[in-house]
Amino acid sequence: MHGYTMITPAFELSQEDDFLIFSIRVPYTRTSEFDLYIDGEDFKFYAKPYFLRLTLPGRIIEDGREKASFDINKGLFTLRVPKETAGQHFEGLEMLTSLLAPRGSKSAKPLVEDLDACSRSEEGEEEDSDDFDWQVEQEVYTESSEQLLNSLQKYGFGNKRSGVFIRLQEELSGVIDVRNPDATTAVERRQGRLSAESAKFDPDHYLADLFEDEAIQNLLKFHPWWTKSCQAQAEQSETENFSEEEREQLRRFTNRSYLLDKKCLHHIWLSLVDIILAYTYEIRTTEGEHSVESSWNIRKLSGTLCWLETYNSIQEVLVSFGRRVLCYPLYRNFSLITAAVHDTALIFQSVIY
Repeated sequence: MHGYTMITPAFELSQEDDFLIFSIRVPYTRTSEFDLYIDGEDFKFYAKPYFLRLTLPGRIIEDGREKASFDINKGLFTLRVPKETAGQHFEGLEMLTSLLAPRGSKSAKPLVEDLDACSRSEEGEEEDSDDFDWQVEQEVYTESSEQLLNSLQKYGFGNKRSGVFIRLQEELSGVIDVRNPDATTAVERRQGRLSAESAKFDPDHYLADLFEDEAIQNLLKFHPWWTKSCQAQAEQSETENFSEEEREQLRRFTNRSYLLDKKCLHHIWLSLVDIILAYTYEIRTTEGEHSVESSWNIRKLSGTLCWLETYNSIQEVLVSFGRRVLCYPLYRNFSLITAAVHDTALIFQSVIY
């Protein structure tokens, strides 16, 4: 975890007679990256970039009765852990600052600091990760005020989000290319995107893919899943296109409603086209075989995902996508742009019809 600023997540503790219940808010994380440590009064939770260390007023244990769940829509991780002594009442669960303090102190900040030790540490070699000091200072998370959120720039789904990246500045390089999006206007984001694309464009790479295009010609012959789906639609009903497992997955999806005006809907549809264009390019150039770079490719080719772009017309979407294809991926060829546009049209046609 060296090189990352660890963020203290918002959390609450509650209890039942036999269990202590942790409710930890960790939006924009993956369950595969969750890490827990439970030992008596010590509790540690890590989900990049969040870290939570608590000193509890009572002892808890792992005995097989613990249970965890994650609400992906709310970004809420809930954990039920048995108390070592059933029926014991834990005092002070509402005193979050005390819970965050390292063992043996009343505040997370040390009262006495050894300046000589700090100096020696800076002069010495970097310590191994095994010697990492987990007693880092933590602060209670406070929600951003409505007044602050209203003063920030809007982006995301229907341009309805703000404040998402306030505490995630250290992680931005791996998520989006725009810096400090909460203080960057849509016009500034677009100017930044265009400048980055112009600086990235490599004429030699483009010419090499233009004249040495044997691999690209093979990719253009590939038939992705949506071409087969469109052919099958003429012979099968819509429900027959889904397996029983796929229909079960569809039934599990949460139905969410949004109050969106005509302008927001217009932006959302254009953003969807932009993302699908990036997706179809990725599928075609990998011949349907996803790799560890697939998510990077899709994010990089989509101005919506990479620069939080807000498009006003389909022409802006197509120009943006074309520019990014000629700047970032392995294969930079105009024929692949045309193929991606055709593939995206097929996908939307299959949905409409």
